[in-house]
Amino acid sequence: MKKIEVKIETEFIRLDALLKLGHLVGSGGEAKVRIQQGEVQVNGEVCTMRGKKLRPGDSARLGETLLTVR
Repeated sequence: MKKIEVKIETEFIRLDALLKLGHLVGSGGEAKVRIQQGEVQVNGEVCTMRGKKLRPGDSARLGETLLTVR
């Protein structure tokens, strides 16, 4: 599994924005579709809310890539 740490300067980041920032999707539209199809896990559980707020310490997984918010 590929692991990527994403550092944020704000209190939280939305799930769709995290996937774009981590270069796992090419656009917000692609992020929306992949999230709504249940392809994304947040902290080990499937999440279908693209506006889900992730804070430092949270993680999101798409396929074999794990993004951790720092």
